[in-house]
This record gives sequence, C-alpha cells and structure tokens, in this order.
Amino acid sequence: MTDRTEPRRAQVGDGRDGEGREGMSLIQGDSQPLLSIRGLKVEFDVPGGRLPAVGGIDLDLGHGEVLALVGESGSGKSALAMSLVGLNRGPRTHISGVAALNGQDLVAKSEDQLRKVRGKDIAVVFQDALAALNPTQKVGTQIAEMIRTHQRVTRKRAWERAVELLREVGIANPEQRAKTYPHQLSGGMRQRVMIAIGLANEPAVLIADEPTTALDVTIQAQVLRLLKRLQTDHGTTVVLITHDLGVVAEVADRVAVMYAGRIVEQGTRDQVLFAPQHPYTRALLSSVPRIDGPAQERLPAIAGSPLSGVDRPSGCAFAPRCTFAHDACNSAQPALIHRYGMPGQLDACVLGPDREKVAVS
Repeated sequence: MTDRTEPRRAQVGDGRDGEGREGMSLIQGDSQPLLSIRGLKVEFDVPGGRLPAVGGIDLDLGHGEVLALVGESGSGKSALAMSLVGLNRGPRTHISGVAALNGQDLVAKSEDQLRKVRGKDIAVVFQDALAALNPTQKVGTQIAEMIRTHQRVTRKRAWERAVELLREVGIANPEQRAKTYPHQLSGGMRQRVMIAIGLANEPAVLIADEPTTALDVTIQAQVLRLLKRLQTDHGTTVVLITHDLGVVAEVADRVAVMYAGRIVEQGTRDQVLFAPQHPYTRALLSSVPRIDGPAQERLPAIAGSPLSGVDRPSGCAFAPRCTFAHDACNSAQPALIHRYGMPGQLDACVLGPDREKVAVS
C-alpha cells in the first residue's frame, strides 16, 4: 500500500449534484459508455421501515471491460446488479434513477419490456447454478430455450447452437453432456452451463454474481479464465460481483468497492489493489493473507459490523469502524471524488491520503 502526499482533491464532471449522488467514474479511452448509471437507488420495505440497499450510485461501464463490484455481504453489490435486470422488483421494492444500456433506460422499462432485454442484451450468471437451473430439463434444452426466446430459429438449430456453446465454454463431449440433467454434472460443469446460457444470445453485458463460490480452487481458476477469454474473444462487458480479492486480481480491469450501499472507491485494478485510498479498501486488503511476506499468526480484522438497519448516519457510514475517523467524518456524507495526479481513481473520504483532514467542497 502506498502513502501519497498530495492532499488536493477535485470534483469530476458534475460530481455531486443537489441530491448528493455519487461522483462520475472515468472510463479512459471511451467517451461513450456502454452502460451509464445515474442516481440509482434500491430500497426495500422491511418491518423497521425502508432499507436503503443502494444509495444513489453513479457508475459507467465501458465496452468490453471487466468491472468487479467488491464488498462485504450486505454492501449492496447484488441489489445493484439485480436492479439492472429487474430481478429484485416487487411490491416492497423501490427502484429509482437511470440505468441506460445503449441509451435505453432499464429502470424505466416495464416487466414485459425487460423480458425482451433480459438474456438478450444483458444476462446473468447466478451464484448457485444448481438452484438456478431447471432440474426437470436437460441442460441442452435449457440453453436452446434461451436461444429460441430471443431468436427466430428452429428447434434443431437451437439445439445445435446449444451444443456449440457447451463446447465453447470448455465442456468435454458436449453432444452427450447436452442430454444430461443438472444434478448429473459437477459444480464446475453446472457453472459452465450457466455461462453458456448467459452467452446464448451474445449479450452486451454479462453479470456474474459470485460465479466461483463453493467451487474448489482449481475449478475457480478455470471458470475465471473462461470469463476472461469470453470477454476478450466476444468483447462482452462483464460485471463481476465478488468479495474475493484474489478473483479481482485475476480478471478485473476496473474495481468498484461498495460499503453500505455506496461506492467508496473505484479505479483500475492496480490502483485499487496496490494504491488503495479509502480506509475501507485498505482494511479489506490488510485482512487478506499474503504469500510474499512473513506469516502472521492472526490476520487483522475490521472492527464492528456492517450497517444492516434502516437508519443511516448523516456522515460517512464507515466512520464507526474506521481507525482514522475524525470529527469531519460525521458532519456530512463524503462525495466520491477524484484525486489530482491519479487519473481514473476516485474515493469517498474526507481524509487525505496521509489520513489528515482536508478541505471538502
């Protein structure tokens, strides 16, 4: 972790508007993002009131990049991603803001309109493949069904394409595997089937929600290499939801760190992993065992627990757990802003890189 000395900070673009939303991200070399999110909020009605799962996020995704959403459980990663495809809509869910995919606002679309987009322009690879796949249908049938939902092709051609996709995601003997049921496949193979379903209609955006959870390390590495290869070969933009920083280091191009429903830091993979600025990011990285240093008897842990109730502090949500907390941290919610001399990296902290108080505009 580096210790930088320049404390000056500046707003990016329109940065923080009258509603105090997150600052814009910077996508280098691509002025027209594929997916542009502005002021996205996701709230759930719970017995104690309205739970703010996602608190007014601004985020851009470029063409053909892998963006990793990182944070502890309950930080809002999945709520953010699932709101893009409308999978968390319901009578007790409140979603607002804009999520424009190629100019089409996904938040404003009706359920019928989203069905035409979901699986075609934006697709999801779920964490639990066994639960996501239909246990009563052969895997080839499920892939073919996704193809026929969005394309006018014959059943024969859809089946042939399903076999091709199984081969493409690295499943041996795909002709026979297409005729098997999900429970007859290993966990790694089921996850590959989920990826094949996600790629069936060559979507512009593929959301991978903890795709390597519960897989052994060898299979994890294979799935990650597959995602990276598909992103490279097809130019697909991948949103990778994970809490595993090793996964981030393996495949991500950019990283957005989430805490209590907000993005607290974002930048390139190397910026976030090797020059983290926000105390939460630093704390996450310090809790990961290293192989290039002396063995530690006990890894440092982040004190306290993440926010879980409906109430949110007026200042920084991480302040109660932060070792650098200052009076200024409790006065106002820090904006996600850019630090001079660090193109593309933003963080939401009222403290400078040397953890001293700096002026906040």
